[in-house]
Amino acid sequence: MIKKGRGLKKTEDAVIEMSSERNGWRRFLRPLAGAVVAVTIFALGVNVGNGSISFGLAAPHNSANNSLPAQLNYSSVNEVYRTLKENYDGSLTEPKLLDGLKKGLAEATNDPYTEYFTAAEAKQFESQVDGTFSGVGAQLGKDADGNLEIIAPLVGTPAEKAGLKAKDIIASINGESTAGMNIDTAVNKIRGKKGTTVTLKIIRAQSTLTIPIVRDDIVVPSVNSKILAGNIGYMQITQFSKTTADLAQKAAAQFKAAGVKGIVLDLRSNPGGRLEAATAVSSLWLSPGKTILQEKQGSTVVETYTATGDNVLSGIPTVVLIDSGSASAAEITAGALKDNNVATLVGTKSYGKGVVQQTIFLKDGGELKVTVASWYRPDGQNINHKGITPDKTVELTDADAKAGNDTQLQAALQQLGG
Repeated sequence: MIKKGRGLKKTEDAVIEMSSERNGWRRFLRPLAGAVVAVTIFALGVNVGNGSISFGLAAPHNSANNSLPAQLNYSSVNEVYRTLKENYDGSLTEPKLLDGLKKGLAEATNDPYTEYFTAAEAKQFESQVDGTFSGVGAQLGKDADGNLEIIAPLVGTPAEKAGLKAKDIIASINGESTAGMNIDTAVNKIRGKKGTTVTLKIIRAQSTLTIPIVRDDIVVPSVNSKILAGNIGYMQITQFSKTTADLAQKAAAQFKAAGVKGIVLDLRSNPGGRLEAATAVSSLWLSPGKTILQEKQGSTVVETYTATGDNVLSGIPTVVLIDSGSASAAEITAGALKDNNVATLVGTKSYGKGVVQQTIFLKDGGELKVTVASWYRPDGQNINHKGITPDKTVELTDADAKAGNDTQLQAALQQLGG
């Protein structure tokens, strides 16, 4: 776990329908990326007794916003509050109003990855990132136009079985338009008890589809591995969770013991996850001290992450599979292996989330996820909204997928001489 300051977590970014990804780490996605993806928060103190809103960060960052006042004058907010109190034909509570105020502050950034979570939402998100929840199993994010979109359906989940695809636009949830809806709200509407149905209206290319999906308990496997014909090791990582480093290490040891002649690392439809997991996986191939990524605020490098050693797979020819559902931590790993010349990338262009979120716990049990930096590949590129282009582009058509003809995996095996 990467931890700086009391109660402060680093996460990547996205949001699995679920919401990619909070658990004391940096999220880089998309999102959840996407994600993803993914949601983070800093300690926000609201002082309503002296006409100000004060912000307390567990570990303040150098920011372009340091010129802002230490406290906001919220007299105009009080005017809105009094007007609502006197005129609104409905039920309001003080906690609900304060939560709305906090959410509004986060949304004022116009950054899809900066979000406020209530205590209940934070708890929900925690379980999601750990890979256990009840829902459909899709990571959500927003595209450049602010539309709610699928970052990636998770492998083996109701979302994948129903035919959801990366880049699908969610126009409505159970008949309710998603226009202006934030990711967290959408996540809560899509998730629900096992056996119940949620209906999504999907826009894909020029088509509109109505897709009912029966919710189920989602247990997200982190690493699946096996040895294929021709003595090729196959390692699929579906997300970078707290179990990933250990599981990947065990798979790597099995590959080494079997004397595999090549490895396929499958990061397709991987919405991202924990930075420390991405660092650990990359370190299986990279020599100690090799750069995995850099974080920058503006043009200033604030942190550099390097390989930690134990590069048990060093020297074994490797192909990494990526697609449009590969985001944040998956992109970090793919970029690190490619730029350090230990792997070839095959598939289609990745999602493109090159920003970093930080999660900070609040005194009331809530959390704030805030974008604090951009991340850069070892070659110096930032991939935000660009993605990573593979060395060899191979499409996987709907027809091939339905027929079980994995053209991308076949291309990877050919690349390895398998």
